Amino acid sequence: MEAENIFDAIDFSQNALTEKEYEDCRFVNCDFSNVILSNIKFTECQFMSCNFSMATLYNTAFREIKFTNCKMLGLHFENCNKNGLSIYFDNSILTHSSFYKLRLKNTHFINSKIEGVDFSETDLTNSIFDNCDLSGAIFDNTILEKVDFRTSFNYSLNPELNRIKKAKFSLNGITGLLDKYDIDIS
Repeated sequence: MEAENIFDAIDFSQNALTEKEYEDCRFVNCDFSNVILSNIKFTECQFMSCNFSMATLYNTAFREIKFTNCKMLGLHFENCNKNGLSIYFDNSILTHSSFYKLRLKNTHFINSKIEGVDFSETDLTNSIFDNCDLSGAIFDNTILEKVDFRTSFNYSLNPELNRIKKAKFSLNGITGLLDKYDIDIS
């Protein structure tokens, strides 16, 4: 692919992707919902205002990818190609997606809705959750060392079941660490 290819307002459920590798591309207002993206490699690409809901990500490679204003419902990122996986989310909806057992060190989740997302057994070391809604997000045996949760909200995680050494929390969010004790904090 040529450098800086722009794909604008394409419905990929009607027009299949023709290449197996996309490098330095920009996808704007594209619809990938319910599309099979298996075995496709995206490198240094940006996705802006795209819909990926229920897309199939079997062996899909996302390397140095930025998702901005994207709708990503029910995605199974754990099925992606794990080699070089590097993703960044800004103002996106990731509801009911899964990152089960992935290595996502230094990942940024900015201004995003992350409701019901499964982070079980995921390594999120040194990641940032900035102003994210984490309602119902699952943290089970998750590595959260040095993760910054200070501006995020609605999270609930058990410090006994997750590694949280040097993680950062705000005083307002501290109740999310104590939920398991079913105590009233006023």
